[in-house]
Amino acid sequence: MIRAAIVGMGRWGQNLVECTQGKTDKIRFTVGVARTPEKAKAFAAAHGLRLVSAYEAVLADPDVDAVVLATPHTQHAEQVTAAARAGKHVFTDKPFALTRASAEAAVRACADAKHVLAVGFNWRYQPALREIRRMVHDGRLGRLLHIEGNFNGPSVYRFPREHWRQQAEEGPAGGMTGRGVHVVDAMLYLAGPVASVVAQSERLTLDYGLDDTTSMLFKFASGSTGYLGTVIATAEGWRMQVLGSKGWAKVGSIPHLHTWSLTTCMVNAQPTVIDYPQTSTERLELEGFADAIEGRAPYACPPEDALHGVAVLEAIVKSARTGQRERVP
Repeated sequence: MIRAAIVGMGRWGQNLVECTQGKTDKIRFTVGVARTPEKAKAFAAAHGLRLVSAYEAVLADPDVDAVVLATPHTQHAEQVTAAARAGKHVFTDKPFALTRASAEAAVRACADAKHVLAVGFNWRYQPALREIRRMVHDGRLGRLLHIEGNFNGPSVYRFPREHWRQQAEEGPAGGMTGRGVHVVDAMLYLAGPVASVVAQSERLTLDYGLDDTTSMLFKFASGSTGYLGTVIATAEGWRMQVLGSKGWAKVGSIPHLHTWSLTTCMVNAQPTVIDYPQTSTERLELEGFADAIEGRAPYACPPEDALHGVAVLEAIVKSARTGQRERVP
């Protein structure tokens, strides 16, 4: 069993522990890192975690095999690099990083250390998304023409002005940075690399915080096109539809942290719906991380895809600023 430290014990860090601890024989959290340990004391006790206040403490701990980062976005790349140099495998919440240069340095550090780097794109563990990928690859959908999606919610109302999630440097493209990266990664999983993007991003609701209304148009290297909208000052909801020359496949509902149903429709046919058994994709991604460490199977999101996703995000930020279509390197 992989012995892991959870770094960052806010809402999402606690969720990663709760969905995993005692529910799998592949990975177990043994240590928690919290800037104010007193606030996490009850949670740590309930889940058998030893608490420390410094990241460096777990990097120096020989009884910790891996670190799981649930920390502010701007810290990820540096923390990944530090973990690799300390001999730890590392799992980081998305977004992986905010610039391609910092992401490249983190990927290189993990490769040089021969340690696993995993980015928390749990959608890749959704049975419905995996089935759409098979439908694209085996030709059932025909030629992939277009992918469109929305990932929306009331994020800007959840955090006070001074919270890190309201800081522009932590969300340079508004909802795209925290939410839209999931959809972009799903698009990469299905359609391959993005060649160029044009974006617009505005703050229309509050007089502080992140942009709340962001939209993008993509051109993929394959010739397919895509659209994504993220509005984080509205009700919760998301959807994604993949359109091919023989038919379409669609997923989406209100919450995304459950196992999705899949609706498909072929040309001149009626739609069909496939339901899958409910499971935790957060647990599956952490089990996938453990499998990669043990050499049983590669992690679902390879580092090159995570790196390209950062390049797409950087191009979105630039396009929103310049108003021009930007090439993705």
